[in-house]
Amino acid sequence: MAISKAQQKAVNKYVRENYDRVNVNMPKGKKEKIQEQAALCGMSVNAFINAAIDEKLNRDAEATE
Repeated sequence: MAISKAQQKAVNKYVRENYDRVNVNMPKGKKEKIQEQAALCGMSVNAFINAAIDEKLNRDAEATE
């Protein structure tokens, strides 16, 4: 089903107001490995990367306590 221009505009506005965007560069081939692992975990690439970041932040926070 196609999304109307009004729906897409609303989605873009929501994303702009509620999310920060980060562009990441990585060596060739790493993107495919991340995609494969995310699929194995039943996650989107975005959710997988966010979970990995959260895990690292939590681990570092615990190490500094």
